[in-house]
Amino acid sequence: MGRAHNQKTRDKNKGKLPQVPKNSKTSSAQDVEYSRELADQADLEAQARANAANQRVKQKENNR
Repeated sequence: MGRAHNQKTRDKNKGKLPQVPKNSKTSSAQDVEYSRELADQADLEAQARANAANQRVKQKENNR
């Protein structure tokens, strides 16, 4: 017989893990408000990239 024939699964608790509600999960893409007076050059560039990405997504949705 092969070695894997009698091996047991290592994650016995995997099926018993509790479900986490979506509202308690943290998201890495959070909308944050800030004042323009406190923004530095990196913030302005990031905002410009985000706006450009949003426009590309809208164009793709309109082309469908």
